[in-house]
Amino acid sequence: MPELPEVEVVRRGLERWVSGRTVAAVDVLHPRAVRRHAGGGEDFAARLVGHRVGVARRRGKYLWLPLDDADAAVLGHLGMSGQLLVQPEDAPDERHLRVRIRFDDTLGTELRFVDQRTFGGLSLHETDREGLPDVIAHIARDPLDPAFDDAAFHAALRLRRTTVKRALLDQSLISGVGNIYADEALWRSRLHYDRPTAALTRPRSYELLGHVRDVMTAALAVGGTSFDSLYVNVNGESGYFDRSLDAYGREDEPCRRCGTPIRRRPWMNRSSYFCPRCQRAPRPAPHL
Repeated sequence: MPELPEVEVVRRGLERWVSGRTVAAVDVLHPRAVRRHAGGGEDFAARLVGHRVGVARRRGKYLWLPLDDADAAVLGHLGMSGQLLVQPEDAPDERHLRVRIRFDDTLGTELRFVDQRTFGGLSLHETDREGLPDVIAHIARDPLDPAFDDAAFHAALRLRRTTVKRALLDQSLISGVGNIYADEALWRSRLHYDRPTAALTRPRSYELLGHVRDVMTAALAVGGTSFDSLYVNVNGESGYFDRSLDAYGREDEPCRRCGTPIRRRPWMNRSSYFCPRCQRAPRPAPHL
């Protein structure tokens, strides 16, 4: 699924090409695309028409378009294959086009939600005082947010009886980090994915956060990570950070630090990639 860098690339595209425009018409072409909207497709369309779109926002992996003249926002779930594309109005429809949003201006482009697997969707939600859609108010700030509290993150790590990769993927603790960038940050930090969080010192927690930020910033610079044609930005272009990955997806390839073959292990219905020499597994707890 798209992680913070991929979603931020899409957000920037929406800010440039969609924010500030007024909705003229909405066509919901597949009911699953708005299944998270309580009122259904007709209600979703009716409640958007005539409203002006504000500056696109993001928290972690969550993306939304606030409405400037209402306390509401369109929340976008990209899921496994969702794409928000800005296309010329006369461009042929994509095969898996689910929602079309037209605007009341002469720019000649429209916003399209395309989703091959229909796991994603669009929905309209009320927003809180900070402008967050109510359904994601529990999501933690992400590490690129200037208001992210490093000290609070470390304190939460020490209090939780969990392991470091589980903590990185806990969206109520730190948002935006998924499987790819967790493995990359852990490789850079020389930390095994099963390292208990209670054992992390403050300097190690801060070092890990620094590597999370570094890898995400590097990914943002090249448009994110695309392993197939499903993740693209609003112009339909793929990112190419996959060429720079040090751990994820590199099973049996030599570690770029020590030359030891990278290993892959099943982990929570996913995979973890790590260097067995640079990221030594924690010792098992002694039996009492």
